[in-house]
Amino acid sequence: MSERRNFLKQATLSGASLMAAATALPAQAHEGHSQHYQGPHEMVKGVKILAIQQADGAETLGVVTDKGVVDVRAVAQKMKIQSPVTLDELLQQGNAQGFYAVLKAAPQSGVAYLDEAKITHGRLFMNPSKIICVGLNYKAHADEVKMKRPEVPPLFNKYNNTLAAHNCVLKIPAPEVSYKLDYETELLIVVGKPMRNVPAAETLDYVAGYCTSNDFSSRDLQLETPSVQWMIGKTLDQYAPIGPYFVTSDLVGDPNHLQLKTYVNGELRQNSNTSDFIHNTQAMLAYISKFWTLMPGDIIMTGTPQGVILGMPKEKQVWLKKGDVVVSSIEKLGDLRFTLG
Repeated sequence: MSERRNFLKQATLSGASLMAAATALPAQAHEGHSQHYQGPHEMVKGVKILAIQQADGAETLGVVTDKGVVDVRAVAQKMKIQSPVTLDELLQQGNAQGFYAVLKAAPQSGVAYLDEAKITHGRLFMNPSKIICVGLNYKAHADEVKMKRPEVPPLFNKYNNTLAAHNCVLKIPAPEVSYKLDYETELLIVVGKPMRNVPAAETLDYVAGYCTSNDFSSRDLQLETPSVQWMIGKTLDQYAPIGPYFVTSDLVGDPNHLQLKTYVNGELRQNSNTSDFIHNTQAMLAYISKFWTLMPGDIIMTGTPQGVILGMPKEKQVWLKKGDVVVSSIEKLGDLRFTLG
């Protein structure tokens, strides 16, 4: 515990990988998308988006409507509309008008609306330029692990290999690699336009939307190696499930008053509210933007509340195992579900 305390007291902005890509990655080529879009960069509003795992392996945009899910790629191709077809493209390129044109054309396109219950979900994010995580950010969580509340947000990072989809099977490591597996339901902030040194009062203007996420963790790798290894404990493959939706900021409202819950095999484990943040959404964004230029499509995990396995008395710590079903639920953002395999 002393090593963990020292880490948090001296938390540096870890991971040179966060500096490696200050600009958005180029989009992959897709028919009917906006690879060469040169228009104004705009953030979309008023939509709830999911990702569709297509038969050809692509993971593309779906928009939830009262009539069903709009398959953006299919409509764009049918109607020959220049539109983003992945969430990365939509956020990074900012072609909101092309995206809106697809939604407007959908009823007349002849492309059937999809039944959400029959969709295989893809990854919402595949190529964000930065995945930044905030540690120890709920008052009650700091209290349960008997640690001082940090004066500034402790930052670390994940990598794109960790990104996983709603309803995925999260392939856990072999027990000899790691067995102390833990859940961390977290609000995910999605950046909508470039921001650097932005005052806290203005930061929400730069937020495109929010998602439910889970900062899945190997506590033995994180805290029990010869030196504290937060990177190893947090960045194994699929250790960042996100979904089922990206919800635009206008539909969410105040991100600092959202209920969060975690269930393991139907048992309630975490039950808190973002009002218990130590550093609220605005404070986190203002602090992070001092050090890096945050780019459209960058994502920020904001910490987890009390109720993690690590915070339980040692005699009650039963670590997650193969076959367990974890559900992370956040008000207005939906229930992220994944199974350990």
